[in-house]
Amino acid sequence: MTSVPRVVVTNDDGIDAPGLAELAAAAVAAGLDVTVVAPDEEASGASAGLSAVYREGKLALHQAELPGLDIPVYCVQASPSYIAILAGLGTFGRRPELLLSGINRGANAGHAIVHSGTVGAAFTAANYGIRAMAVSLDVLDAATADPATGGATLVDQLARLRDDDLHWDTAGTVVRRLLPLLDDLPEDTILNVNVPNRPLRTVAGIRQVGLAPFGQVRMAVAESGANYVRITIEAATDRRLHGTDIGALADGYVSVTPIGTMRALDLDLPLPSSTVDIVDTVD
Repeated sequence: MTSVPRVVVTNDDGIDAPGLAELAAAAVAAGLDVTVVAPDEEASGASAGLSAVYREGKLALHQAELPGLDIPVYCVQASPSYIAILAGLGTFGRRPELLLSGINRGANAGHAIVHSGTVGAAFTAANYGIRAMAVSLDVLDAATADPATGGATLVDQLARLRDDDLHWDTAGTVVRRLLPLLDDLPEDTILNVNVPNRPLRTVAGIRQVGLAPFGQVRMAVAESGANYVRITIEAATDRRLHGTDIGALADGYVSVTPIGTMRALDLDLPLPSSTVDIVDTVD
């Protein structure tokens, strides 16, 4: 590319999230042409869902600011994946070559990434031919290691974490180191990156790993009755899964996982050859 690569930075934690500002700052420091477009409020768990608020057929774009950054910033009432599509359509200026999503407050690891708005935005961008990276900061250890939590649930523990005490700068530095990998990323592939919540000097290193069977946390039924159910979130019991993203995080490593987007599999299925065959099979 002869011109400076354009990048759209988005997230699912909303426009005011500290991880968004850190990710944008990392992209600026890398010399990229950066535009930030984020949801007006938290959209965690949005996956690759497409949602937006239109009034009289128009989607409002509100200009915003990020502290210390002199770049275009927009706030949109839309999901992260919807924003990725808007970026691909050139809504925010020249179509970007890159999309960066994050830095999410909490790891997006294992097969549970299918539910992540952070990763969903990256998948959507890749489907539109835009190279993409999803970045998350693992805050689970910071919550479970706090002796003052007493009998608080994991959700309560995570809510009590102060954003100012988290190591967003570590994730930002890792992003700058990994950005060149996007240049040669295969088509329809994203990088999913998870960073330990610790000072950079104490990070064990960077590992390319696979996806764990699920994720760091699981939904569980806390209570149920005749007309209701109450759901809670619990930490996964086995976090040291060798060769996976969750295992790498547990050992203090940054996990990097290349992930392919939607692709049809070359399987020889024994399908019925005609409508008659379908009727005969059902009967």
